[in-house]
Amino acid sequence: MSTDTKVALVTGASSGIGEATARELAAAGFVVYAAARRTERLQRLTDVGIHPMAMDVTDDVSMQAGFQTILDDQGRIDVLVNNAGYGSYGALEDVPMAEARAQMEVNVFGAARLTQLVLPQMRAQRSGTVVNVTSMGGKITTPLGAWYHATKFALEALSDCLRMEVAPFGIDVIVIEPGGIRTEWSGIAAEKVRAVSSSGPYAAQGDAVAASLTSDSTHRRSSRPELIGRTITKAVTARRPKTRYAVGYGAKPMILMHDLLPDRAFDAFIRRAAGVPTQAT
Repeated sequence: MSTDTKVALVTGASSGIGEATARELAAAGFVVYAAARRTERLQRLTDVGIHPMAMDVTDDVSMQAGFQTILDDQGRIDVLVNNAGYGSYGALEDVPMAEARAQMEVNVFGAARLTQLVLPQMRAQRSGTVVNVTSMGGKITTPLGAWYHATKFALEALSDCLRMEVAPFGIDVIVIEPGGIRTEWSGIAAEKVRAVSSSGPYAAQGDAVAASLTSDSTHRRSSRPELIGRTITKAVTARRPKTRYAVGYGAKPMILMHDLLPDRAFDAFIRRAAGVPTQAT
């Protein structure tokens, strides 16, 4: 392998943002390893030279084996894109703690552990980039999204601390904050909220949130995942990348609105946007 060739690992690459990112990085000349649990969906990436890799970010053995495979094959790793994640929605009172822990395991602890694995190699080569895909949901909140938002807020804070820690070793840490994107995410989040909050005291809110997540208008307005893939590629190839990239439908205006409005005013705006009733029935 040429010393000029960079090696990237992208998690959650079987669809959506992960797949788009893997394709964009490969087109930019990176050697790309696309990791996911659903390996059958990764095979279509081999046509463009991407290496499929079975990896479960909740399984330490799986992550160690995948990382070692890359080192054995390429001798280095330059970019880690922590993209694996999902949205677990439901009223805090309704969501079982086992599901809350699962959300944390995938969205936070998996990213943190994989970062731990790659950092020694990046420090040794005095270069590297860790990209953590959070969300505008790491800066704002929406009804019935407590555990999802908790994971994204946590990943934002983890990224900020990590950026200061690894800067002396020539390693960059970049946060990507997507807005509304056309992926499977919204459908999964809607399924989760229906499963736990479609009856009982939060049913009206649960129905409204699920409908909002899967509405035709939401789908039409959402940006394509290729936008995020291009943004990540731009960031990791920049000489001096920004620490954060808010991109995709609604990301910048929603974050700005959250920063400018008083909390209760923003709450009211979000509830209206989601069609959530303001009083219990």
